[in-house]
Amino acid sequence: VILVAIGGGGGGVMMALAHTPQDITLAMAFLGLGGAPVLMAAYFIFARAYPAALFSTLAGVIIGVGCFGNLAGSAPLAFVVAQVGWRAAMGGVALMAIGVAVALAFALSNQNPTPKPVGQALGSAGLLSLFRNKQVLLILPMIIVNYAPNAAVRGLWAGPYLADVFGMDAQMIGNVTMGMALTMAVACFAFGPLERLIGSKKILILGANTIGVLACAVLWAWPDSAWQISALALAALGFFCSTYPVIMAHGQRLVPAHLTGRGITLFNFFCIGGVGLMQFATGKMAAMMPAVFLGTPDFYAMIFASFGLVLAMGTVIYAFALDPKTS
Repeated sequence: VILVAIGGGGGGVMMALAHTPQDITLAMAFLGLGGAPVLMAAYFIFARAYPAALFSTLAGVIIGVGCFGNLAGSAPLAFVVAQVGWRAAMGGVALMAIGVAVALAFALSNQNPTPKPVGQALGSAGLLSLFRNKQVLLILPMIIVNYAPNAAVRGLWAGPYLADVFGMDAQMIGNVTMGMALTMAVACFAFGPLERLIGSKKILILGANTIGVLACAVLWAWPDSAWQISALALAALGFFCSTYPVIMAHGQRLVPAHLTGRGITLFNFFCIGGVGLMQFATGKMAAMMPAVFLGTPDFYAMIFASFGLVLAMGTVIYAFALDPKTS
C-alpha cells in the first residue's frame, strides 16, 4: 500500500512537475515501483491459494484488467491532454493512484500476514538455486523477450513511426495504439482458457510468439505500404505477444513452494528488464544512425527487424524446454 501511494502517486506528481528528461526517468522509476507490488501480490496469492491449472487464467485476468489502463492511456488520454495539457492530466493520474492506495489500505487492513516457512533456503541462496535448474534457464530468454515488442513498440516507437511515416496526428496515433492495447487485453483474457483447451503451455507460447515474429516481419518488409496494414500488424503484435501470463504459469511450475513470491518476482524482473533493455538498445541504435536516416521507413524497418530477431531467438531457445502439461 505504501509503495502504491509513494510510487504511483508520487511518480505521477513527479511526472506532472518534470522539466528535464532526468526528471521523467525518475518519475517512471517511481511509477514502476508503485505498480509492481500489486501485480506480484496477486500472482503470489494465485500461486498459493488456487490450483496450478488456473494460474494462467487468473494471471491473465489481472493483466487483462490492467490493460484497460493501457486503453485509457491511448486515445482517451490523448483527448484529455488536448483539453487540459499533459501536466494536469498526469496530476489526475497521480490522484487516482493515491485513491487506489487508500482503498487498498481499507481493504487489506485486517488481513493476516502469511507465516514465514521454517527450515527452507530463503533470500539469495534460494534464488540462486533457480539458476541451477536447466528448465528455468531455457524459459528465461522467452520471459525476457516476450513482452518487449509489445511494451517497447507501443510505449516508445509506435507514435514516432505512425507520425513520421504516415503523418498521423496525436488523436489518430491514440486510436491505433488503443487498438493495440485492446488486442493485448483480449489476449490476456483468452490465453488462459485457451491453454487449458489445448492442454499445453508450450504449444500455445510457441505458436503465439511465432506469429508475433511474423507481425514484426510484416512491419519490417512493408513499413510504409499502408497505414491499415501497419495498424493490423501492430494489433497482431499486441495480441500474440501477450502470452506473459502463460509463461509466468510455466515458470511458477518450476519454483519450489517456499520460493513462490521471490521466484515470480524474479521472472517479472527479467520480463520488465527485457522491455527496458530493448528500449535502451533500440534508442542507442537510433543515436548511432545518420540524421538523414532517422524517421524514414527504412529506419523503422530496422527497429521492427530488431524486435523480430530477438523474439525469434527467445522462441527458438524456449522450444527446447519441457512442456509442463496443464493439469
